[in-house]
Amino acid sequence: MGKKKKLFEEIEITGLADKGKGVGRTPDGRVIFVDGVAPGDIVDVFVYKRTSKYLLGFPKKYHKYSEKRTRPFCEHFGVCGGCKLQHIPYENQLEYKEDTVVQAMQRIGKVDIQEFQPILGCAEERFYRNKMEFTFSNKRWLTSEEIETGTSNQVDVLGFHRPGAFDKIVDIKHCFLQYEPSNKLRLLVKDLAIEHGLEFFNLREQTGMMRHVFFRITSIGEIMVILSFYKNEKEKIQAFMDELVERAPEITSAYYCVNPKKNDFVLDLTMVHHAGKEWIEDVLRDVRFQIGPKSFFQTNTRQGKQLFDIVEEYAGLSGKENVYDLYTGIGSIALYIAHKCKQVVGIEEISAAIEDAELNMRLNKIQNAIFYAGDVKNILTPAFAEKHGKPDVLITDPPRAGMHANVVQMLLELEAPKIVYVSCNPATQARDLNLLVQKYDVVKMRPVDMFPQTHHIENVALLELKKEDTTIVDKMVSKIKSLWTPS
Repeated sequence: MGKKKKLFEEIEITGLADKGKGVGRTPDGRVIFVDGVAPGDIVDVFVYKRTSKYLLGFPKKYHKYSEKRTRPFCEHFGVCGGCKLQHIPYENQLEYKEDTVVQAMQRIGKVDIQEFQPILGCAEERFYRNKMEFTFSNKRWLTSEEIETGTSNQVDVLGFHRPGAFDKIVDIKHCFLQYEPSNKLRLLVKDLAIEHGLEFFNLREQTGMMRHVFFRITSIGEIMVILSFYKNEKEKIQAFMDELVERAPEITSAYYCVNPKKNDFVLDLTMVHHAGKEWIEDVLRDVRFQIGPKSFFQTNTRQGKQLFDIVEEYAGLSGKENVYDLYTGIGSIALYIAHKCKQVVGIEEISAAIEDAELNMRLNKIQNAIFYAGDVKNILTPAFAEKHGKPDVLITDPPRAGMHANVVQMLLELEAPKIVYVSCNPATQARDLNLLVQKYDVVKMRPVDMFPQTHHIENVALLELKKEDTTIVDKMVSKIKSLWTPS
């Protein structure tokens, strides 16, 4: 057998697929997914992976650039792995995302949607995130041109992982994702670490001191900074943290943790409060949220409010409803809609999130909310429904994997008159809707863009319980009436 072809010439990119990859076809009809291109590009594609169903590749040469292209605004575009759609105008990004939802519903869900509402774009195309994480490393990721010229990668950097290079970091000079003063603070942290002689981490060798820095910056201007150190050298940590809060008095809350593990996960570690308040606050409409170092909170606060407004609209609350909120997180949606229902009951697997939900319930003096910590599939049972009453409205906002099959079955048994399904993954949402349409009509649906310049998309669906079929007797009476003709 001959060698498998690696370069395919003049491939026309006809659309965008999962994770923002361009879609084309080889001359023999095979589907090929291409990184970093736009619909309308004509490119030579180098294939780096093959499966029985498709090929994966990257552009080697452009023969024609699409008219649906724009100049990326970030110098790190195409290198850091984030904001992969910067080269596509925002209005075209929205078209692509809306089409992603439509295709998922047609191909996977096979559901009829009575009213598909246009995608809700984000007012802020840049600087919309309230939380960011950056990684320290003593090895910088190099471009192919830098490698050819013999540039050394032994340099202290603070930035993002390059996809496929777990131990090398792209040094970020300016990021367009998080509210300011994120860039100022990140550069200050980097400079301070160098001034203090603190060694940047080497992930491969597990050596060094500085591992990560996390920034939370709320829509009302409060700032939390969390540093992650590899070694528990208290004097060095204390000196570094003291100077950081002195030189950045705008910091509302400062924490650090020590992570001696091989993995980067920090939520299982003790967070040490160093200075300022123990929490920061953010606001969604009239609901205030206290956010700690381990709190889960909507990443795009301003667009999160727009999303919650759609949920509230779809729920159609009058003040008399019993509402279930599945996968409630810190109770964001539950607390947001509490003033418009009789009772809201939230369930969330992560116990720390439920602690936050209860704290914020008390903070806002909300008295008609109840929260439970545990896996939804284990807690949502007939006995639970008997205890709390059948829901008039059921809101569900599961993780990317969607709802467990047992949860879907329980929803079918509960027969809540309305289900409002919020999803960050249209594919798994479509899969779940395909099961729920046994008893439900999909009345409305609207995509919401929470993360401009990326492929991510949220989608909200309103389901209403189908009206019961008329009884056999009613059908017989109707048939007789249709046959009867007065003399």
